[in-house]
Amino acid sequence: MEDLLGIKENNLPIPNSAEWELKTHRSGSNSLTTLFHLEPSPRGARFVPSILLPKYGWRHEEAGIKYPETEMSFRQTINFQSRTDRGFGLVFDKDETKLMVSFDYTNVSPRHSEWLNSVRVRVGHLRELNPQPYWGLDDLYHKAATKLYNCFFVEADVKKENGTEEYRYNKIYMLTEFDKGKFIAGIKSGLVLVDFDARSGHNHGTKFRVREDRIPELYLNVKEF
Repeated sequence: MEDLLGIKENNLPIPNSAEWELKTHRSGSNSLTTLFHLEPSPRGARFVPSILLPKYGWRHEEAGIKYPETEMSFRQTINFQSRTDRGFGLVFDKDETKLMVSFDYTNVSPRHSEWLNSVRVRVGHLRELNPQPYWGLDDLYHKAATKLYNCFFVEADVKKENGTEEYRYNKIYMLTEFDKGKFIAGIKSGLVLVDFDARSGHNHGTKFRVREDRIPELYLNVKEF
């Protein structure tokens, strides 16, 4: 779609078509799409590569193959509704001004018992993260609204003809006014997820993600063409 419209590919944290973001979705797909990247605070501490990875990470599945033997991984997609099998989740502070990363060892699956014992050794305890990495809700909304305040959301049917993938763009929605209340509600409902993707050699960034087909739920105004 961007090629057809003459929009050059870029990774800038701004709308990809002047004042409008363009998002496309394959009909029937439940895949996740990235809303924006934002590392947790305190940012100066570089929390993911400096604390979460070395103290709560685990051996990378390709350590000794593609990467060095010592390569560690911290890849987790976490949400507010439930904990991962390694005990990580999202919580709000009591005033609901911050979204925080939380760890609860009682939610760790028995299959990760060896890893949990290593966490006890590396950290010195199995209590809550201290300090807890967090995002201020005002900061989150500002980041989202800067890139996503107005959005064209395009749905396409997809088929293959003689090995070539073809698209039929059949629905276009004009989404305006990315809404803070709907965004926070999306976090609480588990619609909005936080995705960590770090390894010893590289931190791919912390992403806020959502199911593609539910992006319109984050906007105040939805108009279908």
